[in-house]
Amino acid sequence: MIHQFIFAAPKPGMSVAEFQRYWLEVHAVRYASAIPHIRKYLVDVRIPFDGDLGDPPLPHQGIGEIWLENDEQQLASLQSTEFLDGARRDEPTWAAFWQTIVIDTDEAAPAPDFDSDPVKLTTLLKRKPGLPLDRYRQATAVSGPASGDLPGLLGHRHLFARDNAYVFGEPPFDSVEQMWFTDLDALRRAQASLAYADRIRLERNRLVDSRYVYSMTCEEHWIIGPRPREETAADRAAT
Repeated sequence: MIHQFIFAAPKPGMSVAEFQRYWLEVHAVRYASAIPHIRKYLVDVRIPFDGDLGDPPLPHQGIGEIWLENDEQQLASLQSTEFLDGARRDEPTWAAFWQTIVIDTDEAAPAPDFDSDPVKLTTLLKRKPGLPLDRYRQATAVSGPASGDLPGLLGHRHLFARDNAYVFGEPPFDSVEQMWFTDLDALRRAQASLAYADRIRLERNRLVDSRYVYSMTCEEHWIIGPRPREETAADRAAT
């Protein structure tokens, strides 16, 4: 399954609160969720956190996470009336579309499901210059379990940009890392811990270009999910 990340920023003159409210209450339910090919849809609303990484920090104030079954379904979604005359047409109403970052990844494992409402740290990463992509993926996959020592950590996963992102050059980021914590205090304690300094930060210094590390701390809002929406007849016809 394709797991797409869409980092969005408010259009000029729109406050963060207005942007996030419009996304959740209007765009997500009226337009994006109407696209029948989308199996799951999650909106991550950014919350203030002084530990977010990036210099300058990301201007984005939310992340749309979209799941599609395969390449054929993704293409069909982009050609659908619901996208062209709905979600795409509505985008300038609320988002600075020229700042949007889109990253397609291959879903390796389902997202953790929690009884509570955790905070989620999403980090964009780019490998060091000269490091082969396959070595970066292998090393990152091996080093991932190191995050298990972080205090307050509820879940962790690392997703890699799809191979087709490299057909015409290098994409801006190679992977997306996500960590879930019980609350902001737990996230602060984790980032201040020896486990973070000795393992997470050390591994990043070895593998990642420090100029291209950006993170956002968010709260999750499921629009479709966490269980996938059933396929429609149109979905089946598209495949």
